[in-house]
Amino acid sequence: MSSEKESLKDKKMLIVYLSRTKNTKTIAEIIQKNVGGDLVELELQNPYPENYKAIVDQVSKENESGFLPPLKTKIENIEKYDVVFIGFPTWGMKLPPPMKSFLKQYNLKGKTIIPFNTNAGYGIGSSFETVKELSPDSEILEGFTMKGGIERDGILFVMEGKKKIEAEKKVKDWLTKIGLNKTK
Repeated sequence: MSSEKESLKDKKMLIVYLSRTKNTKTIAEIIQKNVGGDLVELELQNPYPENYKAIVDQVSKENESGFLPPLKTKIENIEKYDVVFIGFPTWGMKLPPPMKSFLKQYNLKGKTIIPFNTNAGYGIGSSFETVKELSPDSEILEGFTMKGGIERDGILFVMEGKKKIEAEKKVKDWLTKIGLNKTK
């Protein structure tokens, strides 16, 4: 098994993330600092409303109808990547619709997918399970989750100071556990 883990470090990495309040973005940047790779923020053709209640209502409707919001982000040559980290906040205990759009739009067959997540304290909900369902031909490694802000309560960006140091340590420990920490 260890030889397989060694070989993961030489793979081409892509880190795709969706971040509303920059907490998931910070985790994505910490991952990149530790494993290298290309960092891509998912952006929508029609951005979500800034208003919290409005976005909650819209996402809820999208989840119910199965609507996949069109992405503005285009990733060229996705086939050249071996490992794809996908990061997102938990929204309504689910995988955010833009991440579903990404997983349906790009062929990740045969790739290693590694989910990471920030949440408001309620955990990942069904989000990691949905990643598995939408990526039946990929290997899914153990994901990472950490409490971020609580937008509902007006607590937005929290990944700074002590919290960022804690995040850096947790991410490193997780990457080591899944055999991907290059900076041991």
